[in-house]
Amino acid sequence: MLLIFQTPVLAVIIPLVLFAVIYLVERRSWRLRNALAVLAPLVSFLLLLSNYPRVIAGDFVFIEFPAILPPLGMSFSIDYLSLLVGLVVSLVWFLVTIYATEYMVKEHAKNRYYPFSTLTLAGTMGVILSGDLFTFFLFFELMSLSAYVLIVHEETPEAMRAGYRYLVLTIAGGLALFFATIAVFEIAGTVTFAPGGFIAEVSGLAILAFYAFLIGFGIKAGIVPLHVWLPEAHPVAPSPASALLSGVMLKTGVYGLMRVVFNVFGYEGIREAGLDNSMLVLAAITIFLGSAVAISQEDIKRRLAYSSVGQMGYILLGIGLLQERALIGAIFHIFAHATMKASLFLAAGAVIHKTGKRRVSDWTGLGKEMTVTMLVFTIAALSMIGIPPLVGFVSKWELALGSLDAGNWGFVLLLLLSSMMNFIYYFPLIQNTLFGKQQSTEGQARKSPELPWKMLAPMVVLALIILLIDLFPQNPALDLAKRAAGALFLGVH
Repeated sequence: MLLIFQTPVLAVIIPLVLFAVIYLVERRSWRLRNALAVLAPLVSFLLLLSNYPRVIAGDFVFIEFPAILPPLGMSFSIDYLSLLVGLVVSLVWFLVTIYATEYMVKEHAKNRYYPFSTLTLAGTMGVILSGDLFTFFLFFELMSLSAYVLIVHEETPEAMRAGYRYLVLTIAGGLALFFATIAVFEIAGTVTFAPGGFIAEVSGLAILAFYAFLIGFGIKAGIVPLHVWLPEAHPVAPSPASALLSGVMLKTGVYGLMRVVFNVFGYEGIREAGLDNSMLVLAAITIFLGSAVAISQEDIKRRLAYSSVGQMGYILLGIGLLQERALIGAIFHIFAHATMKASLFLAAGAVIHKTGKRRVSDWTGLGKEMTVTMLVFTIAALSMIGIPPLVGFVSKWELALGSLDAGNWGFVLLLLLSSMMNFIYYFPLIQNTLFGKQQSTEGQARKSPELPWKMLAPMVVLALIILLIDLFPQNPALDLAKRAAGALFLGVH
């Protein structure tokens, strides 16, 4: 079989090809355009899902193209970690795109949104399925630059300012990653991800490269103080784009850090050089400030954006602790946060789409008008707080156990404090929405259907995942997270 027809390659190439096809057909048939946009993530999901039995059996995939862009070449792989992250990314993208086919009806420039959404998907899948740093860097840049078009979609002055800030930081981050990749190649003569890492000695140049990686990936993940683009970009982007930015694309930053820590440097080298301390300090600051600032935000999308900042701190904490149970929590939180935050942004977008209400204080009583939407929002918000048996509880539980394994009670207290702050900015909103007195609205609007099925169905599916997956006898996402963490610590690839 030709290498190009291997699953990880097709999962990237098919969305890349469909980007061009959608661009060609968009003016002839909007139905075909929408169908192809929905098809792209679905195909990637099914291709990865077909590898589930093979990967669970320990048979990992690695495809190499050494003749492309020599001397580095390109490579793609599927292991436990990339399988879990790739499945959740493609599934969430599929559901969000179905939602977008209805949400974007009221929007302009639809013929630009769908192709660039698909191109961003291709870049994201390329990042996740990369087998080396160079391939990772190429697709990371493709993803980042194409996402700019989604951020500035509205073309308002606020959107253009947010897009400019995002672009400046993206370019800066890209330069940092490029330097780090060159430095790693100079040190080791390779950039291919390896079990246990491939840098034998953490020299001064290696330490410099690590901090460059931390800057580049920290910008994308929204780690404080590199987060400044995030709360500006999410409120101005269309809600489906916000769901993808927060629910999916932020994870590529922390995913990159996992690869660097465990498949480039090796966690033992990171610990010996004391580089884990930098990650832990940034994680603590990010968790606290992200959660604290979210409390004061009146715009719902800005509140959700700052909440995402704090949540990325959880994942960075799980990486920096260098404990297996903490890493299980970090990996599972990639899955959990993707489903939770996508649900929250889609629910918020549904409210804005139907009522135009963006201010939290204006949502009082909306549960009577948009019952299903607000129930979805409630389930996701309770999960963000960490209420069992929802998915947010499981990741916090594993992170807390990992903190205790590291002998650090302080991070357990920080996790509890963050959960309390999550309660402060979510629960009053839930209470007022479901039980508050409904504000006066036009009677006709109240009698109309809540939302079209294309918007309701994806939200309900995500809410059911959040609610039910931990009740399965064997949680498939948690199982993959445990396998991935165990493999990374044992140096298995």
